[in-house]
Amino acid sequence: MDAGDDAVPIAELLDERRHLLDVASWMLGSSRAAESVIDETYRRWYGLSDPARARITAPRAWLAQVTGRICLARLALPERGEPSAEEGRSGEVAPADVAAERQRMLEEEISKVLLDALDTLSPAERVAFVLNDVFGMVPGAVAGIVGRSEPECEELADRARRSLRARRTRPTPPQQHDAVARAVGHACAAEDADRLASLLAPDATAFFDGGGKVRALVKPVHGNTQVAHALLTLLARHPRTTLHTRSVNGRTGLVVRYDDQVAAVISLDIAGPQVVQVWVILNPDKLRTWNRPGPATP
Repeated sequence: MDAGDDAVPIAELLDERRHLLDVASWMLGSSRAAESVIDETYRRWYGLSDPARARITAPRAWLAQVTGRICLARLALPERGEPSAEEGRSGEVAPADVAAERQRMLEEEISKVLLDALDTLSPAERVAFVLNDVFGMVPGAVAGIVGRSEPECEELADRARRSLRARRTRPTPPQQHDAVARAVGHACAAEDADRLASLLAPDATAFFDGGGKVRALVKPVHGNTQVAHALLTLLARHPRTTLHTRSVNGRTGLVVRYDDQVAAVISLDIAGPQVVQVWVILNPDKLRTWNRPGPATP
């Protein structure tokens, strides 16, 4: 085979690097640390022998796994992902203004509040949550990076979700939670984008869990206007789709039915008069209990 047969379009190469930087940025919360991780990832790729590289049928997936493992190792260090002195020798530290600009760009893409909350998780919980909920990686790939079984990784991600909710949400009286949740439901049913956005905190975040089995949004959506748009697009009016207010995880949430089947369950984390986080479950496996014969809701 001619060496030219291995050529890859430049757009694909740039998209691959951007994806790896996204993964590392989410895991480490630092654009500078992410750049260092990606440099190390590609060093390991080019450190392979030609036959070893030829045996890798999905280079992007292999690179993502290596990136995840490097991030996991760095998260366990006291420096929390900053490059070591040895790794830093190959390049100069960015000037303060460049570093500040990179951080500003990172914070535009990733909610600063969420990044602060991620810092409270254990390395394994953070990696499992980021890869599963943020990037929608298949369970086997997540397990391969974390070094745990698939059920253990799911438990890590669940613990991370519970921890993020507990940290992000200030106690809201049940009656107030119910009133805000019902107002959200009414705004969605009326397709009132302005009203819905007003019920969401300015830095609200929405997560869409398709479990790799539904073509859901892969990355979280940030900002009240963007979250409102994503929800209204998902819940667009259709003769066979209905929206109901129901008890979800012990508090008022939303249940979406398509004909007689529950197609989505939406739980809301509410602080004061506004929603701060939206969790949309679209994964058919997680909706099985809602679709069993008999009453589907408490």
